[in-house]
Amino acid sequence: MADDGPKLIRPPQTLNQKVTVGGEGAVDAAALERAEKVIADLADSYVDWAVEDIGKLMAACATLKEEGGATSENLDAVFQLAHDIKGQGGSFGYDLMTIVGNQLCRYIEALEGKAEKTDVEVIFLHAHTMQVIMSQDLKGDGGQAGEQLMAGLEAVFDKRANT
Repeated sequence: MADDGPKLIRPPQTLNQKVTVGGEGAVDAAALERAEKVIADLADSYVDWAVEDIGKLMAACATLKEEGGATSENLDAVFQLAHDIKGQGGSFGYDLMTIVGNQLCRYIEALEGKAEKTDVEVIFLHAHTMQVIMSQDLKGDGGQAGEQLMAGLEAVFDKRANT
């Protein structure tokens, strides 16, 4: 798990980079244009959705902490929220949200339903990192601030892997 370390994944920013236009089995150019417009119109709402989802994620993390560990059910709740955040971030230009959400999902999967106190701390760290990304409006790779955040998460993974 931690041996691989975090990886920067740069998802395509627009639908036309994700689909084939023209030809057999391709998307109609007019439909693609309409879909791009819908996404652009929803972009303003993304920040509100992300902040709300992070609030839910923090509440789920608090439940993990209160229990002094984690049940499979509570870990699944955190996983589902992180998965939703991961799926939306890159579509709206917040690539770091997708990257951090993906890391959190992979971390939880590797726990196989059993989380110790230090695991809960790592989960909380991911949620806090997402809060920072949104509060600082770190779009794309987040520049130098994004690089520092990712380096910090990588250091935590390295430390956790060596304990």
